[in-house]
Amino acid sequence: MTLKRFCLALLLVLLSAAAGFAQDPTPTFTPEPLPISYRLNNVRYEAQTWNNCGPATLTNALSFFGYQSNQRRAAEWLKPNYEDKNVSPWQMERFVNEHVPELAVFALVRMNGTLELLKRLIANDFPVIIEKGYDPEPQRLGWMGHYLLIIGYDDRASQFTTHDSYIGANTPYRYDYIEKMWQHFNYTYLVLYPANRYERLRQLLGDDIDERQNAINALERARAQAIANERDAFAWFNMGTSFLALGMPREAAVAYDQARNYGLPWRMLWYQFGPFEAYYQVGRYDDMIALAQANLNDGGGQYVEETYYYGGLARAAKGERERALANLNAAIQFNPNFTPAVEARRQLLGN
Repeated sequence: MTLKRFCLALLLVLLSAAAGFAQDPTPTFTPEPLPISYRLNNVRYEAQTWNNCGPATLTNALSFFGYQSNQRRAAEWLKPNYEDKNVSPWQMERFVNEHVPELAVFALVRMNGTLELLKRLIANDFPVIIEKGYDPEPQRLGWMGHYLLIIGYDDRASQFTTHDSYIGANTPYRYDYIEKMWQHFNYTYLVLYPANRYERLRQLLGDDIDERQNAINALERARAQAIANERDAFAWFNMGTSFLALGMPREAAVAYDQARNYGLPWRMLWYQFGPFEAYYQVGRYDDMIALAQANLNDGGGQYVEETYYYGGLARAAKGERERALANLNAAIQFNPNFTPAVEARRQLLGN
């Protein structure tokens, strides 16, 4: 079977299951014309300290709502170990929703963002952070993940204005660059909103407000990209992520296998852990251990708590209780706030 026919087959699987994904219809919303340019005011800029992109970017975004703390507050919860190479979007979402009660501001994470949506969110005064691939000049340190706070756009220049915690305040990026590098993380975004503006946000997101429909939409987009370019490893990886979000780990594992076959950046599994999760759910424990070992050997993956966590899950599934506990304890020691490892250890100990 050719890859194109395989992509189509995967879509048929999705469509056949889609009846079970039905949700209440989202009210129709006719968007207003966007201004040709727009910029958020009163967004403070704080450059990141060492290895602190996520907490710094989130702190800058929260400043729009009057947040007064510096990046250290977010870092103390998100990454107690300053060497931690990754903070995931769900962790940033949880920090906002549970640990800054004085603001009455909330966060929402979705996939399948578009340039049009970014502009529409900004024009409606919603700060939005995207997760994207990154290889900044002049250092050229190789591909890595990075968070970027969007604070404005200008259609005349075809560019967004950003607070890039690594490069500097008011850093411009062209639309085509954002489109290209954002794909590397399935067009993931985190938007901040006050409680009294949730309905407006819901209107702007349309059916992507629903997590399952959002995953269906993201899957269709990645599928189309893989059909257009069969060797697009990021498209295959994104299909895996979307299938996983839809509770389809077998299809996710196949898509992740294709992505790995076509070649991914060597730091990829510092930031996105879908292959671990898919392989776990389909019983490919030795493959999980091999991926975890590769992370440990690559010069930085040892500073990612998920490396130890998924190694622990695999060891536990293989009946290697003591090695599993050692891995889970390592994850918790590295980040005591990483609740998946805490829960996995509790279950392993029968507590």
